[in-house]
Amino acid sequence: MALVLHSGPGNKNAFKALIAAEYSGVKVELTKNFEMGVSNKTPEFLKMNPLGKVPVLETPDGAVFESNAIARYVARLKDDNPLFGSSRIEQAHVEQWMDFAATEVDPGVAWYLYPRRGYIPYAQTTEETAIASLKRKLGSLNTHLTSKTFLVGHSVTLADIVLTCNLYHGFANILTKKFTSDFPHVERYFWTMVNQPNFKKIIGDVKQAESVPPVQKKAAPPKEAKAKDVKKEAPKEAPKPKVVEAPAEEEAPKPKPKNPLDLLPPSTMVLDDWKRLYSNTKTNFREVAIKGFWDMYDPEGYSLWFCDYKYNEENTVSFVTMNKVGGFLQRMDLCRKYAFGKMLVIGSEPPFKLKGLWLFRGQEVPKFVMDEVYDMELYEWTKVDITDEAQKERVSAMIEDQEPFEGEALLDAKCFK
Repeated sequence: MALVLHSGPGNKNAFKALIAAEYSGVKVELTKNFEMGVSNKTPEFLKMNPLGKVPVLETPDGAVFESNAIARYVARLKDDNPLFGSSRIEQAHVEQWMDFAATEVDPGVAWYLYPRRGYIPYAQTTEETAIASLKRKLGSLNTHLTSKTFLVGHSVTLADIVLTCNLYHGFANILTKKFTSDFPHVERYFWTMVNQPNFKKIIGDVKQAESVPPVQKKAAPPKEAKAKDVKKEAPKEAPKPKVVEAPAEEEAPKPKPKNPLDLLPPSTMVLDDWKRLYSNTKTNFREVAIKGFWDMYDPEGYSLWFCDYKYNEENTVSFVTMNKVGGFLQRMDLCRKYAFGKMLVIGSEPPFKLKGLWLFRGQEVPKFVMDEVYDMELYEWTKVDITDEAQKERVSAMIEDQEPFEGEALLDAKCFK
């Protein structure tokens, strides 16, 4: 008996086993004329998987369901299959990234996509949370892929197959170029994988989603006729023009909730004045801009923070490191009204160090920034004590792009204003 995969065409979970079969030299037949909602409700199918979920692999020894388990089964039919890695630690890392794909990426995409498709109720706050969470996960993946072609080792493994299929679900349906451009290494990895011959044979040509699907709104139920209207038919009159009422949610736009930082007591420091002074000072920067900053600074209304990148050992390529900073500053755009920042790339040779200085409204790093900008957790944040003259001088040096900085060459400096 041949291996038979019960699933319709185009199912990303079925792709996993079919691609694994191509790499392993195993023949797997996809059932023909499979109709979702019909074929998976038959007694024969429910005997293989009582939940009625697809895909299911039919084997001579019994059925296997759950897509990752099916892909593992198919790959293990080849002895010493390199899809599992070439050492015990690589085998563990393959399993690790398969779990990451299943528990982080797949649900992350689903919570963004499914409400818009109408599969589960849509709520804007839920979507915002889902997007922020997915960006944090893709950010971690992006960091891992900075200097790697494959997830584990130097060739395709089962982890690449599973993760790519789950990413395909997002790229093809909801993750537009605008969304994925924040994760250049994930983009490069995805397009590299889907263009591998064994992937392309199963998936075909992949086209990225051009727009986010609109929210599916349920049609309002028809009004029931009143009893008195049924009993006696009123004489016909000339039709009156209908008055079309706007849906309730369109009658009057609700005011957006105020940002908590807007509710703080007024500050004597006007952030735009400082940004203007910084931008317009071309000479005598220390005497004009730095002195002006400290004259303006309001320690009651604002706070200063140093940030240090936690994973500097990964910063082995200069342009990749600078792109990492550029992407971080793009994602910080949501707090432009409340912040000013300097990011320094330090060192004349790799690994390069990333250090930053940030001025935030209020006495804490804003919660909405911590929640929505996934890069924040990649840095250690330390509040500046301006009563410490050494820390105060370090602030001045970072604003000024002082070189050398702390005894090392300054490779690049970027400003957020």
